[in-house]
Amino acid sequence: MGYKEEFIQIYQDKVTREGSQQFLEWLQKTDFFTAPASSKYHCACLGGLVQHSVKVYQVMMEKHFVQGADSEESFAICGLLHDVCKAQFYKESFRNVKNEQTGSWERKPFYQIEDLFPYGHGEKSVFLIERFLRLKTSEAMAIRWHMGGFDDAARGGSFAISQAYEKYPIAVKLHLADLESTYLREQGTSEVRK
Repeated sequence: MGYKEEFIQIYQDKVTREGSQQFLEWLQKTDFFTAPASSKYHCACLGGLVQHSVKVYQVMMEKHFVQGADSEESFAICGLLHDVCKAQFYKESFRNVKNEQTGSWERKPFYQIEDLFPYGHGEKSVFLIERFLRLKTSEAMAIRWHMGGFDDAARGGSFAISQAYEKYPIAVKLHLADLESTYLREQGTSEVRK
């Protein structure tokens, strides 16, 4: 089973609230299932975004899910949809790169950012999801702050992230799963860096 099929199966099994089917239909009209997860780092490849989303969900469930305390639906929403802001975000382009072994110039693909809706990262994902289904406050906080210290507001000195992590454990769990997936489990998934 490919990552797209796995994503859809998990989503349809776990996410049942009103608007979930409409959101999935909208998602399938975007490039979410073919887009990269980054411009050159982890999962910078065709289908990298859906691969990363499934991996983050898997890490969350494997490492952080507590039966009776956590909601499987919330974990699916947060893990699978935290980076929905990256749909319609990257554009494939080409540049000339010198081949060190042959000395000749070769045309290589790369991904560049073309953000048509510059609304931030986590907050953009929350906005896009809420157009279709209502998020619980804990889910919105987790998705909004999943970037941790890489978030522009946190780097600018905002203390809101600390308050969110203190009040909503799922926000910490999503951030940790995102870090582990990105830096440990997705090593070597960038086609751009090969």
